[in-house]
Amino acid sequence: MLDTSGLLSGFSNKRFYGQFQTFTLPLLTLPLLLSTTKRSSQAWVFSLLSLWWLIAVMGGTRGTWLGMGVAAGALFFCSHSGRRWIMWQLLAVVVGVTLYWLLFSVLSGYLCMEVSNAASDRLTTTLSNRGPLWQQAWDMIRERPWLGFGPMHFADIHNPIAAHPHQAILQWASEWGVPSALLVMGLVGRGLWATFSLIRERSTSDDPTDLLRLCLFASLIGALTQSMVDGVIVMPYSQLWLSLVVGWLMALHVWKGEPAKPDAFIHWSWMGISTAAVLFLVYVVIRDVPHLDERNNLYQQQYGGHFQPRFWTQGVIAIKPE
Repeated sequence: MLDTSGLLSGFSNKRFYGQFQTFTLPLLTLPLLLSTTKRSSQAWVFSLLSLWWLIAVMGGTRGTWLGMGVAAGALFFCSHSGRRWIMWQLLAVVVGVTLYWLLFSVLSGYLCMEVSNAASDRLTTTLSNRGPLWQQAWDMIRERPWLGFGPMHFADIHNPIAAHPHQAILQWASEWGVPSALLVMGLVGRGLWATFSLIRERSTSDDPTDLLRLCLFASLIGALTQSMVDGVIVMPYSQLWLSLVVGWLMALHVWKGEPAKPDAFIHWSWMGISTAAVLFLVYVVIRDVPHLDERNNLYQQQYGGHFQPRFWTQGVIAIKPE
């Protein structure tokens, strides 16, 4: 028996690995688009990209497949470089799927090994228990539409499935309120449109900065698409990559004019608040980390069960009612 999920270790849930791949699959294509990359280097990069797709297929994260599909659709309308990006990705997908077939069908059959958790088992249209989570988030929105239940407090209402709704918009609206969700969606939409317009404006450019912007845009589109069915905005590792990609895109953006200088009082106020917040977090770490194992053991003794990941080791706030 060969369990493919056992080949993906290091993450408490292999879907988090899929989120990481959604961010990095588009970026690995950059050296293949650059005219300055040597043929030998291109061969190595393409091999890595193909193996990355092999892992993406083996992991069975449908959100990654969906995100990459939507990213390809967006880049098709961007520029000639976008269509070259799609071509390289499709070639890598073909190689990755072929390798998967050779390893987990041909070779495993030759060795008389039965494969469990195969990628074909994930080729379904089911919501994988997302439905009850989305219904809970919708009920929370209807109950407190203006300010929501508070950040992270979806996990404070018990359900037997998960501590977050696996849907970014529903989560934000249920925890922060509908007005806040609309404002955030407006800001995200404005940023995406500004980047898309800049890519279209420089559609014939082969400048490395413009090609990097294209790959980062695909990475962000893929991650935002996956956030509609997965916890991209929830997991700290994915949050870190999301911050890096957005910050990188902002650093590369060509602004229409010089940004206005901030007011000195506002600037130093934000600096003071940020510094105080960081110092408070450092204090919490110093206070709690030495006793973390003891607290984890005590929780398991009192309530039993396994830890459910979210922001920390145990992401569930609510306790199952008796």
